[in-house]
Amino acid sequence: MHTKYKSKNLLFFMKKFILDLIVTDNTFLQENFVLLKLTSELPLPEMKPGQFAELRIDGSPTTFLRRPISINFVDRQRNEIWFSIHIIGEGTKWLSLLPIGSKLNVLLPLGNGFSLPETPSDKPLLIGGGIGIAPLLFLGEQLSKQGNKPTFILGARGSNDLLQLEDFSRYGDVYVTTEDASYGEKGFVTQHSILNKVNFDRIYSCGPKPMMIAVAKYAKSKSIFCEVSLDNMMACGVGACLCCVENTKDGHLCVCKEGPVFNINQLLWQI
Repeated sequence: MHTKYKSKNLLFFMKKFILDLIVTDNTFLQENFVLLKLTSELPLPEMKPGQFAELRIDGSPTTFLRRPISINFVDRQRNEIWFSIHIIGEGTKWLSLLPIGSKLNVLLPLGNGFSLPETPSDKPLLIGGGIGIAPLLFLGEQLSKQGNKPTFILGARGSNDLLQLEDFSRYGDVYVTTEDASYGEKGFVTQHSILNKVNFDRIYSCGPKPMMIAVAKYAKSKSIFCEVSLDNMMACGVGACLCCVENTKDGHLCVCKEGPVFNINQLLWQI
């Protein structure tokens, strides 16, 4: 099986793998969020920031489909892949209860990831909201590894919804907004004061659609390159079921196959 992703305007093919991975850690980050870490007896396959995986739910009488989860981080030294999971239903609850040493069947990597700059960028901005911050950790690490200096703006409803701030701080400056003013600046990510102080040259974003539309509008007004990761409802993860279709300038595209990452210029959002 193959999926495609674009890099440096060339088309590549990346193999998909169906793997039985072993749970090495499964820790609650907050009340309704867990960080699931998995490993393999063999080296994990190549993966790109912004791609995702489909996790199989075994033994649940009410959950029949795999759950699409963003790749949060890939630790090559430990041969681990991380998934930051928001517990919102029976499937994600089941994932949160997996014991260390148990096996989980995973299909990966899926979709197209973010485009890394061809030359180091001094001012890439990564903006995330809620569980949408998950893929930005891996992206920040990869940008940093290539000599870029990422800045993060992470938003949440309140301090109890903020995740992995210490992990993000390893790769760049972290700024936070909360709607209830319990941490960082009060308001939304697009209202953070850092946006009035720094001229960023690239923007990457993932989170609720209204937030990403606001980010795209800001990027468009400043003529800044911007990519967003869509979170349309997915089932198969390979473009067969058509439930994640997004209407774009290139026609109706499956977010799971042609995305989830899109340049904002491809989208038909009112920006």
